[in-house]
Amino acid sequence: MSVVMYGIKNCDTIKKARKWLDANGVEFVFHDYRKDGLTNELLNTLESSLGWEAMVNKRGTTWRKLPDETKDSMDKALAVQTMLDNPAIIKRPILDTGKALELGFSDTTYQQFFTS
Repeated sequence: MSVVMYGIKNCDTIKKARKWLDANGVEFVFHDYRKDGLTNELLNTLESSLGWEAMVNKRGTTWRKLPDETKDSMDKALAVQTMLDNPAIIKRPILDTGKALELGFSDTTYQQFFTS
């Protein structure tokens, strides 16, 4: 199984997820949006499976910095453009096993995800 983790390297949740994967012997490739980029194709693939509503992190500083009119008029097209312009607004991590996508991190969820 080829696992790819998408996110931003200095994110605390990414660090926890990476630590869990390492501790559980799950080999993965890390794709850093800032270093490795975020293409329209990749974002559309992720969004079509996960949905933009789930992907936009409304609890982070990137969301809080957006103008109110942007937040109030958020729809799929605006969300996709906002995620392309500000990858830090994407909820992290996104884990891709090639068969399924998992958004976010928790010990329990990862345990179930990798034992099913």
